[in-house]
Amino acid sequence: MPRSILARCEAQGLRLTEQRRTIARILETADDHPDVAELHSRAVAIDAGISIATVYRTVKLLEESGILERHEFGDGRARYEDAERDHHDHLIDIHSGEVVEFIDPEIEALQEAIARKLGYRLIGHRLELYGLRDDQSPEKKN
Repeated sequence: MPRSILARCEAQGLRLTEQRRTIARILETADDHPDVAELHSRAVAIDAGISIATVYRTVKLLEESGILERHEFGDGRARYEDAERDHHDHLIDIHSGEVVEFIDPEIEALQEAIARKLGYRLIGHRLELYGLRDDQSPEKKN
């Protein structure tokens, strides 16, 4: 089990103000992929003194430290999640922006096989699929 975000910050000797601790706790408990605006909204609900600039600086520090992973899902917003979460891929609904996490052993095996076929040993990957729910597809609206 990965150590908490706070524990990894402390292990790296990062300076953690109480506001940074609040932001880290929010990120630890997030089950979605919040952007800075959403993080700020959640943070000010706990501490009204947290500025959006503090959130930007904190996520930048955590990203540069390898604690957070940044995602750009094509909607113009950078979103964040714990870099030590178990591996998963993403399916992004281009209509609603919903991000669905999934794991598929067949896809994992296929990626490994492709890398081997091309003479590589796969050390990591990121898979993002973009789509519309069947009930939102243009061909279904006719």
